[in-house]
Amino acid sequence: MAAEVASANPEIYNPRKVLDHPEFRILKADEKPSKDANIAAFYNPQHDIHLVEKPRLKPGLGQVLVHVRATGICGSDVHFWQHGRIGDSMIVTDECGSGHESAGEVIEVGEGVTQWKAGDRVAIEAGVPCSKPSCGFCRIGRYNACPDIVFFSTPPYHGTLTRWHLHPAAWLHRLPDTVSYEEGSLCEPLSVALAGIERAELRLGDPVLICGAGPIGLVSLLSARAAGAEPIVITDLFQSRLDFAKKLVPGVKPLLIEREWSPKEVGAKIKETAGMPLKLALECTGVQSSIHSAIYSMQFGGKVFIIGVGKNEQLFPFMHLSANEIDVKFQFRYADQYPKAIRLIAGGLINLKPLVTHRFKLEEAVQAFHVAADPSQGAIKVQILD
Repeated sequence: MAAEVASANPEIYNPRKVLDHPEFRILKADEKPSKDANIAAFYNPQHDIHLVEKPRLKPGLGQVLVHVRATGICGSDVHFWQHGRIGDSMIVTDECGSGHESAGEVIEVGEGVTQWKAGDRVAIEAGVPCSKPSCGFCRIGRYNACPDIVFFSTPPYHGTLTRWHLHPAAWLHRLPDTVSYEEGSLCEPLSVALAGIERAELRLGDPVLICGAGPIGLVSLLSARAAGAEPIVITDLFQSRLDFAKKLVPGVKPLLIEREWSPKEVGAKIKETAGMPLKLALECTGVQSSIHSAIYSMQFGGKVFIIGVGKNEQLFPFMHLSANEIDVKFQFRYADQYPKAIRLIAGGLINLKPLVTHRFKLEEAVQAFHVAADPSQGAIKVQILD
């Protein structure tokens, strides 16, 4: 397949083509858009979250127009809205569309597209690399490291939380009839967890720690259980999330963390809860104290695999890591996980349905963001449906 068909050419997806289009406008707070309007949820450097109306564009070479039927709100979406950046390379500098956990229905296909037709049900892989033979990362399959990747919802590229979305045909994944649009959208966070499981080299019967019972922690819990981890300890600061984890995987061992405990104390309590030191930690918070706690819970030769996103610079207990040969590894997004995620859902090995705790209409996206950002609302995964 030609590179221009397989990839998301940054020029094709230039965000200015939307922002400078005469049909682009920010909707008033009390304005009710028409049912056919291509509305979307956008954030900006002023930390506003609001609805906009943008053009419904025609699919070009290698593109597919998708009616987005379900989108989950990710923690990164909330972070871009409230903080305007993640690290030094992902900064909100203008109006930017949110959302990257989406699934929908093919409406129209562009020139050169033969594998899709109107009515097909698809999951949307939001990270689209250049796919050029000259790109070493794309060539070896680690396309998440492609320097020219277009990741929808990461500034400056607009996201998939919209009614009509243009996407490269090669980066859509067919959903079986038994997999719902909601489950299809959850393939994105599941892909994050599956990439972690794969790169962490979890083995059948490994004792595993999962730090954080948020959405990524919970999909990591489901994935680790499906991969045969035993025992599994999961930690969190909120009892309600641990209770949810226990219902999701009854055999898990929950541990409520008290803020005044030191990382060494937490590490000791983790080992006590498990009945042994752990071989692997899947750290899903990115918080320094949690990472330290995971390190102190490891056996000699253990591994702390960090999935969570944290502060730019952090301290590590260097000599404890060194003297105990504990490896620390990291993850950036994922590569080639969507097909696996869909198989696991369709085959019944991973049940994501309980994760969706709140549902909103597309017109209610702003309200949905506020619920997703408020821990007191008890949301695990907020879904926006159209």
